Amino acid sequence: MTSAVADDTTDQIVFGGVDSHADTIHVAVISDNGGHLADAEFATAAAGYAAALAFLSAHGHVRAIGVEGTASYGAGFTRAARSAGLDIVEVNRPDRAERRRIGKSDPIDAYAAARAALSGRASSSPKDDTVAGIRALHNAARSAVKARTAALNQITHILVTAPETIRAKFGQLKGADRIDALARLRPAGDAVHTAVLTALKSLARRVRELTAEHQALTRALDSEVTVHNPGLRAVYGVGPDTAAQLLVTAGGNPERLRTEASFAALCGAAPVPASSGRTNRHRLSRGGDRAANAALYRIALVRMSGDPRTRDYVARQTAAGRTKKEIIRLLKRAIAREMFRCLTTTATIPNIADLRPLRQSKNITLTAAARHFGVWHATISTLERGIRRDDDLVNTYRDWLTAA
Repeated sequence: MTSAVADDTTDQIVFGGVDSHADTIHVAVISDNGGHLADAEFATAAAGYAAALAFLSAHGHVRAIGVEGTASYGAGFTRAARSAGLDIVEVNRPDRAERRRIGKSDPIDAYAAARAALSGRASSSPKDDTVAGIRALHNAARSAVKARTAALNQITHILVTAPETIRAKFGQLKGADRIDALARLRPAGDAVHTAVLTALKSLARRVRELTAEHQALTRALDSEVTVHNPGLRAVYGVGPDTAAQLLVTAGGNPERLRTEASFAALCGAAPVPASSGRTNRHRLSRGGDRAANAALYRIALVRMSGDPRTRDYVARQTAAGRTKKEIIRLLKRAIAREMFRCLTTTATIPNIADLRPLRQSKNITLTAAARHFGVWHATISTLERGIRRDDDLVNTYRDWLTAA
């Protein structure tokens, strides 16, 4: 560790780099011409962050600090540095080729982060904390789904090898009927039957609890997402889970993504050039945030199922000879463009709070309204509750109710 600092360096321009870990951060300082000045290790605590910032400032005027893991282990240091008015840029970890060439250690990674900030290779602002609550709820909801799926799979596996009397009674049941029957069990019989039934009852009750937990988390997540970005949540095909994932991917400050093409690349939905010589082509991107890519995929499937414009587009592309996979790739790229606009601009959402009271005051049923517009009654119900967004139908529906 280099610690000697000349007295005449306090006015020079320096750049910092931080390699973050769970318990420590390693901080490096370089001059504006790339020369190594010093590096040191600090604890991931408020006192450690303050000491790290003082260490950086002691070597000169800090122009920028490159931080690895600004949304994970480096989040605490990033908040402290921003509060001190310092410019933070997000640094991706070095690729494998570079690590094979120069090796890996905390000082090496910290100096690499500082050089990335100096050269401009790292220029993205880190995500801010405004979506931290959404990220926490989203992770908890996903965890509940995974645990519920694991419990359901365990029930299925136990029934495959269970005694014949148990398998014959519960093996034919499906879904909620099986869970309800197993949750009401009173284990009895010999030791094997009692053990198997006890395990099945425990797993079934776990499934019930996790289902209720997931529903509660989804309601809380929907509320948070709607407050944070009502325009995104109101887009056709965007549910609480997909909206939360896109907000987490973009961060609370999506303006750091300068173009919609950069957002599409971040989501792995932008074709990657793969040209060479006389060959001019693109290949499918397999990088980016795969969870965001999956969110775009789910939106595409929903729209292919129920959105008339998307269905017409799919029909045209199918007639042109494209496969379903190719069509979905095209849709994901177009959806990424739309999602970027929703994330970076404030959308005005039509007020729908008056629709249900207006319909009820006219004694018009959902079925009658749906029959008039030639849609399912669930379409009118979701429209009134703000789950589905269709501005044209909202205006037409309100005019019809007013005239009725």
